[in-house]
Amino acid sequence: MLHHFWKMIGRPATFLMDAETAHGVSINGLKTGGIKGGKCHNDPRLSQSIAGLEFPNPVGVAAGLDKNAEVPDALLNLGFGFTEVGTVTPLAQEGNPKPRIFRVVDDEAVINRLGFNNQGHEAAFQRLKSRAQNGLVGVNIGANKESADFTKDYALGIEKFYAVASYFTANISSPNTPGLRDLQARDQLAELLSRILEVHAAKADEHGRYVPVFLKIAPDVSEAELDDIVEEVLDKKLDGIIVSNTTLDRTALRKPNKETGGLSGKPLHERSTIMLAKTRQRAGKDLPIIGVGGVHNADSAAAKFEAGADLIQLYTGMIYEGPTIANMINRGLSRKLDGLGLTHIRQLRDRKLQEWAARSLG
Repeated sequence: MLHHFWKMIGRPATFLMDAETAHGVSINGLKTGGIKGGKCHNDPRLSQSIAGLEFPNPVGVAAGLDKNAEVPDALLNLGFGFTEVGTVTPLAQEGNPKPRIFRVVDDEAVINRLGFNNQGHEAAFQRLKSRAQNGLVGVNIGANKESADFTKDYALGIEKFYAVASYFTANISSPNTPGLRDLQARDQLAELLSRILEVHAAKADEHGRYVPVFLKIAPDVSEAELDDIVEEVLDKKLDGIIVSNTTLDRTALRKPNKETGGLSGKPLHERSTIMLAKTRQRAGKDLPIIGVGGVHNADSAAAKFEAGADLIQLYTGMIYEGPTIANMINRGLSRKLDGLGLTHIRQLRDRKLQEWAARSLG
């Protein structure tokens, strides 16, 4: 019923606004309780224990929706098993000039060149510090565009949010901050991870708790670059990888589009899932991997698990499918387990790993 209302009334009304205005309206709707996701779907077969954290279900919100940690609990109340705030940078910054978000409606996609627009560490920290309920909330950390030391900005993120984060994501894969993706090169990545983990170890001792750290990578790296990234992650004993951020590739779009920025949504699903499978092959069976990119229903979610994911995240899918998407996907995953005779979502993982990994990224 709620999903039908969204398709008939909510989405058409939202799409009358420009994309960034609609985002602001959505944040306000979540703040006031005007956006509902329906009764949460609870199925113990969908729970996951990953990196020392207990996820009630495997469907999370990707960074970018709640940049300033304004509505993490409202998102969890829509039926998501976890959510990720940010990307947050040490200092507030405006990001790139508007307009900077563009719907590609025919493909159910979005192109954005936001550029880490956010209110800075302190604003997000104060909101997370004052949360009134439990639930897993990760903090996605990044660097200011004008920073003279990108790696220092990431270390500052670990230091600032250690007491309030369920986990960290080091976002080195946004295409909208010049030079940021260079941090995926092996020497720079080794330096970044070493600096982050040095601060992390000190904060873990100080707080008496361990907060996992994930690395978010782009879907546009070469296989040789992926080799280096995974080797560094394993060498530094990072807690996991998030595959992937938005893409600069436009070949999956039905029509040419000249807007610059990162592409997300349905056209990203195949490329990001291939990259996920190739990452799983290199990382082995034990490293936690979160699959992101083009998740919009239970089938697209299941494909991520079959290609090697332990958890999934989405954002653009919610723009097109509405606030009931988490419950819809979780119900669909439960039905899929029933149909396959499986007793837990873990049994879905890697079922089509070789098939996905064999595909070319083009």
